[in-house]
Amino acid sequence: FELLFHSRDSVKMAAGQQWVLVEMVQAFYEAPAYHLILEGILILWIIRLLFSKTYKLQERSDLTEKEKEELIEEWQPEPLVPLVSKDHPSLNYDVVTGPPSHRIIVNGKECINFASFNFLGLLDSERVKLKALSSLKKYGVGTCGPRGFYGTFDVHLELEERLAKFMRTEEAIIYSYGFATIASAIPAYSKRGDIVFVDEAACFSIQKGLQASRSFVKYFKHNDMEDLERLLKEQEIEDQKNPRKARVIRRFIVVEGLYINTADICPLPELVKLKYKYKVRIFLEESMSFGVLGEHGRGVTEHFGVNIDDIDLISANMENALASIGGFCCGRSFVIDHQRLSGQGYCFSASLPPMLASAAIEALNIMEEDPGIFRVLQDKCKHMHKALQGTPGLKTVGEPLTPALHLQLENSTGSRTNDLKLLRAIVDYSLDRQIALTLARYLDKEERFLPPPSIRVVVTVEQTQEEMEKAAQCIREAAVKILK
Repeated sequence: FELLFHSRDSVKMAAGQQWVLVEMVQAFYEAPAYHLILEGILILWIIRLLFSKTYKLQERSDLTEKEKEELIEEWQPEPLVPLVSKDHPSLNYDVVTGPPSHRIIVNGKECINFASFNFLGLLDSERVKLKALSSLKKYGVGTCGPRGFYGTFDVHLELEERLAKFMRTEEAIIYSYGFATIASAIPAYSKRGDIVFVDEAACFSIQKGLQASRSFVKYFKHNDMEDLERLLKEQEIEDQKNPRKARVIRRFIVVEGLYINTADICPLPELVKLKYKYKVRIFLEESMSFGVLGEHGRGVTEHFGVNIDDIDLISANMENALASIGGFCCGRSFVIDHQRLSGQGYCFSASLPPMLASAAIEALNIMEEDPGIFRVLQDKCKHMHKALQGTPGLKTVGEPLTPALHLQLENSTGSRTNDLKLLRAIVDYSLDRQIALTLARYLDKEERFLPPPSIRVVVTVEQTQEEMEKAAQCIREAAVKILK
């Protein structure tokens, strides 16, 4: 019986194969001519690819040992890095001795400090120093571990709670390095395929965050809301062409509250309108505006009276107004908690030293106890801005409320190197007369839009009106003498 069944199955299989063959032949005769021609071309093309060489073999030439040695001697390797002149400004430092507070010792000379971002004068505050010293004795110097690996101290949690309360947001997260704050926050949310609309004047830390995100970046002209809306409209049209793709693309606007490279304040109310009109998210970098703008120093949102919940993420460093180290982000809890899992600077860097966290907490105490300090700073910024107007050969760049103004050449020499030399000569002239200024420094080959050379003039609450007048007069004298 088994033999009978096997023979019957074999007959059925053979009959089935014959029927398939008949169907293939029939389909071949019924197919249209163009279909057969196309298949024939494809078959010939495949045969050609299989049997043709993809490259031509070079004729081999055997060199003698002498010829090999001569070639090796002639070969000159390219330098690992380009040669840099010993006179490059980045290789010649102005050395500071002692704290960079109101009075600063630079290269052995005591000067009035118009260079450090110590806006509220808290760097040399006795209260802040005592708090940091007490914390140093209790916790030691460093942490030797990221936040997720025994690097979370009680003062970190306290500082995060205090920052969230001060900014009137649900939650805050702190980083141990100010530059890494926004550079870590952007790629935590924006990924490959997402779209980020960025101001051309965005600072270098924002640029690094954009590079790390690998998102598609569209730059709009500095503080030009018409140009931004043009880009948003173009993207809206693109989204309508492919709704399925548009549904998975996230869109962000990244701006600074107070731009460090231009000393301009962003038009936040207009940005919020565009946010809701085109359904995008806003990331606001407030390192220069936190502790500066607003009645209580809460930044550009308070300055314009914008509801802070309209901003998806706010970041700032603690290295300016708070006179500490590190940075923070604040916003809604579900937004901030995502950084605890995805913020590279938070997850992989050693946490902020407890003494610096304690110093920042005490600085916040001072800011909350004396909100009048912000009005004092803003008034002095206006005074300095007015005093610098009309400086021969120099133009003042920035808004009156800006604590870090730029002085640029009215007429460039046509060479960035020569422009920097002229401005450096003004800085040196002022330094000899006990006025400490600094050049704005950039990585020339790395900046997306390289700002013009400038002298940066920083205003703090500790400077008196007489000292500001003296600095402005010194700059005028230097400009007259050097920019002939």
